[in-house]
Amino acid sequence: MNFRILDRSWVLILILIVATLGALTIGHSLFFNLVYLTGAILVLSFVWAWFNIHWVKVTRHVRTSHVQVGGFVEERLVLQNTGPLPKLWIELKDNSNLPLHRASRVISNLGGRRQRSWPARTPCYRRGRFMLGPISLYSSDPFGLFPLKKDLPKQFSSPVVVYPMAVDLPEFQPPVGEQIGGDALRRRTHYVTTNVSGIREYVFGDSFNRIHWPSTARTGKMMVKEFELDPIADVWIFLDLERRVQAGLSYDQIPLPQLPQVHWERLPKFELPPSTEEYGVTIAASLAKHFIRQNRNVGLITYANVQHRDIAQSDRGERQLTRIYEMLAVAQANGTIPMAEVLAAETMHLSRNTTAIIVTPSTEIDWVNVARNLNNRGVKVTAVLLDPGTFGVAYNSLDVEIELTASHVPHYVVRNGDRLEQALANVRTV
Repeated sequence: MNFRILDRSWVLILILIVATLGALTIGHSLFFNLVYLTGAILVLSFVWAWFNIHWVKVTRHVRTSHVQVGGFVEERLVLQNTGPLPKLWIELKDNSNLPLHRASRVISNLGGRRQRSWPARTPCYRRGRFMLGPISLYSSDPFGLFPLKKDLPKQFSSPVVVYPMAVDLPEFQPPVGEQIGGDALRRRTHYVTTNVSGIREYVFGDSFNRIHWPSTARTGKMMVKEFELDPIADVWIFLDLERRVQAGLSYDQIPLPQLPQVHWERLPKFELPPSTEEYGVTIAASLAKHFIRQNRNVGLITYANVQHRDIAQSDRGERQLTRIYEMLAVAQANGTIPMAEVLAAETMHLSRNTTAIIVTPSTEIDWVNVARNLNNRGVKVTAVLLDPGTFGVAYNSLDVEIELTASHVPHYVVRNGDRLEQALANVRTV
């Protein structure tokens, strides 16, 4: 806790000092009365302010710790006076770094053993990982002589992750591969699939819908079925976050909308900003959602940082989708490695019929050559090309489109302002 003493308190202290000197030197009763009065005011004001900011409990109830862009972070704050004395006024200031967060409130005349609560509903227009809190309490005495501040511990803060927007892609149908060949391609899984590989004895935690009743009746023991992954090849998404090839606004330059002052006015609708970085992240999230909803294994690779790569190993299920969302929530285009080098380094392990989807605004031909070589190896390559010419730069993606067409690589072209579900329904190939 620290103290902020205004000029008026120093004036009162100066009066106390002068009155004390006058009482000691002159001895007039006026100076003694002035000493008693100013001293009493200072002591009582400080005690009042100190009691006003103590015996206070704050509780934060956050409905969910993650939300997608365009959604809302909903919470309820409770300020409770745990002492018997009333509080004249208390200001709760929430020092959250969540953009547009407005949870601070001034509470007046809070009686003893009473509490006040209020909701906070924050629209999310920017992806990322944020912190709700820390919380600071401010209060003072009736004269405003001793404004006090109390910082609450970090346990009163709550993390929240804002995922990127992910749209449905009902018409997106790139060429996908299916694994062929023998038992080497079979992998056991804890998911229930159509491929039953055998039975085993029940262990704690097995779902009851995996029980194989004929074997249970025959052996007298609880037996469950084991499953294998479907013979469908993995889908790998390669997101280009090289800083040099991006166009439009960067993450830190994206403006926030002006919120209405009254709650009944309509909030601004979220729209993708003119940024290849944000379009690429949204497309990658939408692709991951699209394929995981089809119960496919999906992996994501991006070089968003100078020091290291970010990778989500291929897997399926809601947990994998959450992992990819969290990875994309904090991804920023700070990479320095071109997409051609990323593909050359990361596609060595891709087997035949694996699906590789490249999301990039790059107009360099080198990565197209690597994609053509992957196509010749039997990897099912699809490119999602962000046309940088529509994001405010002087060049466009026409040469890359021609090269992709000549290389027989299916591709989609996304321009600034396009609806993604429509842009990713028009495949271009020979």
